[in-house]
Amino acid sequence: MTERLSLLFLAALLAAHASAKDKKPVLPEFVLRAQTVRVIIDPQAGEPLDQPAANAIARDNVEKALLEWGRYRLALDGEESDLIISVRTGDGRMSRPTMKGGPIDQRGGVGQSTDSTIRIGGQRGQNPMGDPSMDPANQRPHISNEIGGSEDSLVVYMGNVSSPLDAPPVWRYIQKDCLRPTPQVPAVEAFRKAVADSQKPAVPKTP
Repeated sequence: MTERLSLLFLAALLAAHASAKDKKPVLPEFVLRAQTVRVIIDPQAGEPLDQPAANAIARDNVEKALLEWGRYRLALDGEESDLIISVRTGDGRMSRPTMKGGPIDQRGGVGQSTDSTIRIGGQRGQNPMGDPSMDPANQRPHISNEIGGSEDSLVVYMGNVSSPLDAPPVWRYIQKDCLRPTPQVPAVEAFRKAVADSQKPAVPKTP
């Protein structure tokens, strides 16, 4: 009898684990209602010395993919937005020398085009996504040894709040080369799928 109860308990645990594993994550309602999104480079990321434009290129790839999608309007640097997407590239190394600080990731204007859309604009004010706790001396260009983040990442945060990057992310996608167009940008395609899955009506359980 005791052995049978133990087997039933184990079967229940396995069923619960399988159910939790198979359940698709549902995005919050504000993500589905959002109209604007701003793409930034992770303020904690540095630019690899051997690929100084890696993060800027990744940001551009993601913005173009969002333009093609057409669901959200892209906000300019310095504008408020309903969502914030932070991107960061990785090259397989857990530790690498990078350049941080200075104007390396800043841009004075935007000029992008896809097969169906053209986007032109300029920066409005200061980008509020920088780390205000940084010592002003460290905001000058300097070499740093960056540890972690060996793969590309795209992280979605709620916008229009104070210190948005200090809050838990809404959704994240981490994978090798997921910010490169092949020809689609895998991270953006995964986010599109997550949004579409979250909009599907719940299937009633069979009694």
